[in-house]
Amino acid sequence: MRALIHPIISCSLATLASLPLSHAHEGHDHPPKGEALTEVLHTGSGAFTYRTVPGFGQLPDGAKLGPTHGGVAVDAKGLIYVSTDGEKSLCVFKPDGSFVRAIASPAQGIHGMQMITEGEQQFIYGAQLNSYGKKNKHKRAVKLDLYGNIVMQIPNENTGDIPGGTKGITGIAVAPNGHIYVSMGYGSNLIHQFDQTGKRIKSFGGRGKEKEKFKTCHGLGIDTRFGAPRLLVCDREKRRLIHLDLDGNWIGEYATGLRRPCAVSFHGDHVAVAELEARVVILDKQGKQVSVLGDNPNKKQWANFRVAPKDQKVGIFTAPHGLSFDQAGNLYVQDWNTSGRVSKLLLVPATD
Repeated sequence: MRALIHPIISCSLATLASLPLSHAHEGHDHPPKGEALTEVLHTGSGAFTYRTVPGFGQLPDGAKLGPTHGGVAVDAKGLIYVSTDGEKSLCVFKPDGSFVRAIASPAQGIHGMQMITEGEQQFIYGAQLNSYGKKNKHKRAVKLDLYGNIVMQIPNENTGDIPGGTKGITGIAVAPNGHIYVSMGYGSNLIHQFDQTGKRIKSFGGRGKEKEKFKTCHGLGIDTRFGAPRLLVCDREKRRLIHLDLDGNWIGEYATGLRRPCAVSFHGDHVAVAELEARVVILDKQGKQVSVLGDNPNKKQWANFRVAPKDQKVGIFTAPHGLSFDQAGNLYVQDWNTSGRVSKLLLVPATD
């Protein structure tokens, strides 16, 4: 069994040299200078112990991602897609952190996003909030190919009326049957269900104090761990995750007492939760916390959009907003940040 370790443990260069995959910048010919060159940190515990990959996600010529208020998705080839509110729209990286391309998509400002395989092709489904865009004020759900082209959008000619409109769109998830679920966490707090063509089927939820109501239904996920697929909702300001069936009927609370959950990603029987108040947690199938990643002791940085790069610490989060596992269980985490920030956490292999 793997022993528990302190949530953040620093490794010296000498220690790092003895670790598997020991290079802090695997795949980089010219790693960044400073702390990233000299320090790798461990975070988490048990089967979900990780080490940081300093310098991951650097752009050419020292450019910034632009405001990150969105999500992360990983395609079948292992490429990582990070949404931004800047002109780049989507930035794509290799698993080693090297930059592939920026996609100046008309779907700038994707807030929640999910990678979906349909036949032999993959698509990005996104909730386009576009808080900071000046040229394009769309607030809609979009289906994109992997080069940022819009394949479908909601609303469209098939949609019909959407109660409360699309103001405040935050989350999106696609069920195995192709139905699309979109949350209005910054608006009506309704969740809308659409078919594959974008036709609205029904709406449910809404804002309220009752257990079936929400207070910022932020991110969504399709949970297939319990037989029939369920909708997992990040009810952010009630600090909980709740389960609904795919018709919107109440199943129950899955986890409570969280630090403003924003987004989820599944790996086997576990789920990672991006919490805006400066940490990521891993929960088991029963909703029990089994690992804490990147917990920030400085509460002034919790949910703080304006933490400057010079004040950010390797392995410490400020405002996790989007995240995704890859197939190997590594995690990619995006902080809500004015300059833009994305981190990779590399899963440490279990030892006897």
